[in-house]
Amino acid sequence: MKTSGKAKWMLIISMAIFGTLGPFVRNINVSSGELALYRALLATVLIGAFISITKQKISLKDVGKQIPLLLISGIAMGFNWILLFEAYKYTTVSVATLSYYFAPVIVTVVCPIIFKEKMGAKQWICFGMSTLGIVLITGIGDLGQGSSHFIGILFGLGAACLYATVILLNKFIKKVDGIYRTLFQFIAAIIVLVPYVALTGGVTLNGLDTKGWISLLLVGIVHTGITYCMYFSSLKEMPGQKAAILSYIDPLVAVAVSVVVLGESMSVWQAIGGALILGFTLWNEISVKK
Repeated sequence: MKTSGKAKWMLIISMAIFGTLGPFVRNINVSSGELALYRALLATVLIGAFISITKQKISLKDVGKQIPLLLISGIAMGFNWILLFEAYKYTTVSVATLSYYFAPVIVTVVCPIIFKEKMGAKQWICFGMSTLGIVLITGIGDLGQGSSHFIGILFGLGAACLYATVILLNKFIKKVDGIYRTLFQFIAAIIVLVPYVALTGGVTLNGLDTKGWISLLLVGIVHTGITYCMYFSSLKEMPGQKAAILSYIDPLVAVAVSVVVLGESMSVWQAIGGALILGFTLWNEISVKK
């Protein structure tokens, strides 16, 4: 019971930390691609150290068979971060995060095509209502939002598509534990992000002030490295459905940080849209697991 309770709190804390990512990203004055690269680098070092200290073992033979999928999913993860960071620049943290959380809906729609699964009435309702939520978040009820806000939502939805790609590819990756899978995906992201950054502006760390450096270290070490270690350690001892429910702490904290800490406005229509997305994707998650 103690172990289960510890795992639960580790998951809650990791989700809450994920939800505070937005404000720190905004303090880092580098390109989104460069930030994604540094995040992957710092997290890879920390997760590698964690695996070494805890003396976890893995069969390199099993990993070798999965290299193509790990590479593709790692590339998707890296560019998923880039689009999410761009979304933070164009719209509020809350709207960017809620747009990003459309990923489970995308997975629900694509799974019947790839895995020949059937979508029941509940899944179609969840898809329709979550889509309505995205429409409301665009500000259809508030005409003064502007093009920048809409571009931010498009970046958020693009990030959601790539994150959904990572989720779907992970279904095909067998015999590789979650934390190892993430480590190899981070390495794959680094491999593709290094040339991408070199071709799109290069390294600009000399332009960071003290706040920027602190935020960069926190994003790489705390928000990614430490939090991923906590996240995967807790998943081993948590039932899947409980973990799915607790994962919604992330967007709820992000919305709270956006409104309360950053003072970003959120209209009634956007709040309703966010509630539709989170509520119906959660309902769908519970029904699928059950």
